[in-house]
Formats: sequence, C-alpha cells, structure tokens
Amino acid sequence: MVRLFKHYVPYAVLLLGLVDLVLLLMAGEIGWVVRAHQIGIVAGNASSRWPQLLSFAVALQVALVAVGGYGAASFLSLRFAAARLAVAIALGVMFLSLIYFLVPALALWRSNLLYAMVAASVLLVAVRALLGRTLGGERFKRRVVVLGAGARAARIAVLAAQPGMNFVAAGFVAMGEARLEVPDAVPRDTIANLARHIVDLNASEVVLALEERRNALPLNDLLRVRTTGVRVCEISTFLERETGRIDLNSVSPSWLIFSDGFAAGRLVSSGAKRAFDIVASLILLLLTLPVILATACAIRIESKGPALYRQRRVGLYNEGFDILKLRSMRQDAEAPGKAVWAAEDDPRITRIGRFIRKVRIDELPQCWTVLKGEMSFVGPRPERPQFVDDLERQLPYYAERHMVKPGITGWAQINYPYGASIEDARHKLEYDLYYAKNYSPFLDLLILLQTLRVVLWPAGAR
Repeated sequence: MVRLFKHYVPYAVLLLGLVDLVLLLMAGEIGWVVRAHQIGIVAGNASSRWPQLLSFAVALQVALVAVGGYGAASFLSLRFAAARLAVAIALGVMFLSLIYFLVPALALWRSNLLYAMVAASVLLVAVRALLGRTLGGERFKRRVVVLGAGARAARIAVLAAQPGMNFVAAGFVAMGEARLEVPDAVPRDTIANLARHIVDLNASEVVLALEERRNALPLNDLLRVRTTGVRVCEISTFLERETGRIDLNSVSPSWLIFSDGFAAGRLVSSGAKRAFDIVASLILLLLTLPVILATACAIRIESKGPALYRQRRVGLYNEGFDILKLRSMRQDAEAPGKAVWAAEDDPRITRIGRFIRKVRIDELPQCWTVLKGEMSFVGPRPERPQFVDDLERQLPYYAERHMVKPGITGWAQINYPYGASIEDARHKLEYDLYYAKNYSPFLDLLILLQTLRVVLWPAGAR
C-alpha cells in the first residue's frame, strides 16, 4: 500500500486510478476530434485544450470515487464495476455542468461532451474487463508471513480469506504457543534459518502476532529478517492499515501512545476545516431550505407533533449540545427520559420518516449545528448521554472519540452499516479511532465524497 496524507491506498487502486485518468483524457480528446471531423474543422494540437480535457477527466474521476468505483468489488465483478461506472458518468455530467456554469472557459461543446462520455464508458469498462481480475489478483498483493499461530494469527488467516484483501498469507510460523489455532503453521524449531525461510516464501512483510510478547519476542530473528529488506510489522499496525480501523482486540495503550498519528500541529488544517464548515453549511442551508420546509409540512400532515426536534448529544471534550433534526418517529417514540436504540424496521418510524432517513433528509437541519461550531461536517457521530455512559463502561478507549469534534458524516458511517447495539458501537468505535488518529483534509474529502455513495445505496439506514 501507499500512504497518501496519512491514509493507506492499495497499489492496485492507485494504478487503476492513474490508468483511468489517462483514459479519461483520451476520451475527452476523442470527443473533440470526432466532432471536429464532423463539422469539417482542424482539431489542432491537444495541448491547446488541456484545461478542458483535464476538467473533464477530474470531474469523472471524482464521481468514480464518490460512488465507490475503486472499491474491492470493482476488481471482483465486472457487472458491479459497470453499474458504478454508469452512475459515475451521470454524476460526472452534473459536476461538469456546475464547473461549466462557474468557469465557462473550461466548457466543452455539448456534442464534444456526448462523444467523450461514450468514449469514456467504452474505455473504462474495457480496462476493467481486461485488468480488473489481474489488478485484484495475487500479483498485486503483498505476501505476508505471520509469526504466531494463536488467536491473533488466526484472525489474520480469516482476514486473508476475505475477498478484496490486499495481502496473501504466505505462511504462518508457530512460536511455541500453548494453543495452536492455525493448523498449517510451521513450528519455529523445524526452521533452521528463519530469515532464509521468509525469503524463500517471497514475502515482503512479516507480521508479529504473538499472544504473549513478554520474554517471547524473537529479537535475533526479527533483526536478521529486517536486514534482508523484509518489513517487520506489529499486528495492530498491520490491521489498521489493512482494515481502515483500530482493532480493539489487539491494540494496547502503549501502541496508541507511541504510534504515528494524533498529530497536535493541526492549526492550519483545523482552520481550513472550520472555514469549510461555515461556507458549506450556509450554502447547504440556503439550497435545501425548500426541501426542509416541504418535508416539515409532510411530517406535520402525517403525524401529530412538531416537525423539528432537539436531542441532547455528547460532543467535543464530553461537552453536551443539542442537535436539530427533522422528526422521523412518532412523537411518543420514547418514554420521558429513557433513550432507546433504533432497530431495523422500527415500528416507531413513520412512513415519511422511513423515506427521509434513507436519503438522509432528516439530517439537513444539523447544518445549523455545524454553523454554530458545535459539530463539523466530518467526524464521529455524536451519541446520546445515556448511551455514552454505558459505552464508556463497556468499551475501551470510547472516551477518546470525544477528542475530535463530532460530525454529520464520518469514517464509520461510510464503512459500517447503521448499528444499534453494543457490538455495533464497538465496530464503529474502531473506525472513529482510525479517523481521530489519521485525520487529514484528504481523509475528510474522501469521506465527504463517499457519503454520496451511502446516500445512493443506503444499506443499513434506520
């Protein structure tokens, strides 16, 4: 993987992205040349129109990122990839319309744009048909040797068997564990030279997955392995990189303290984040005000009670604040003072409420909370005080998520379906900790773009 702005990007995704960029530039040029030939003019040198071609390519590639066109499923299923491409191209047209309205000098003729879109569709589907399986195959995956054969090592074996992973478990070495959970692990005592064994397996990385590290760390082995050029990685760091979350089962306080991340020097990025929140919330409130008013009227018609409601949440540094939402449940959904988890097919949700939850319209009034500075657009979702008290008692490191300003959308929201249990909260906490540890404007942008995917395919919305 390549680490860009503190976020890990698989080599296959990066390569496909670069190929797509070149193909989109070619598609834009094809559209221009075809139209020029039709009307009998000289197309001229492509360098004279690179701003138009670049705006076309970037807009479509942003749309591809937004709909999840570079997810693991795109490498495994051509049908999935083609469906996402179709949606991305439709969104790309919308992006381009906005760009052309704001900067007319970048506009392509409508006929150029039509031909370019057709060419882009053909080229992008073709490259996925030809390279999708190859890029998603073992050739572009890292070969990993795991030192350990206990429960931790078994979790890596299970992870490696999942489709879309970016590594292959080349081998497991049993390090004298009392209980073996990886049957095909090779005992360390039978390996004369561990470094040679790892090189023979053509491994590029060794993952340390010992159950007990005290007095058991094979320092001499690790030193010899490292000097061969093979990377040595601790399991918590490995799982963070491969899954995009902080694994609570393997992480320790010392790892959180000494590992890279939680940068304090965020004055510039925090200032930019706040400026974006102010501008975006103002624009969004103005643009969606008719939608909010129409939805509020529909809510009042369907059920008794106010269309808007306030709910107490826990925010930055454990300070309480009120969020504003469009009501999606009956007014008597909860007994006074008693918080209740939402459930799948919750009978308390109204017909209008079910729709506005799926398309996230109920969240729009929270832009006012963002404008006031109590929330951000991106961050961990704020929970209710009653739930927070329980979760802090049952989940380690839960209080640490309150060191980041809460948000309307977040890393957990785009990676994990809506959850309403302690176990769901645990999984979402792992993503929230990853966000807090690896925050950057790039990660915020990625989350904002992929929130569109969650809105278009609202799996798990309740």
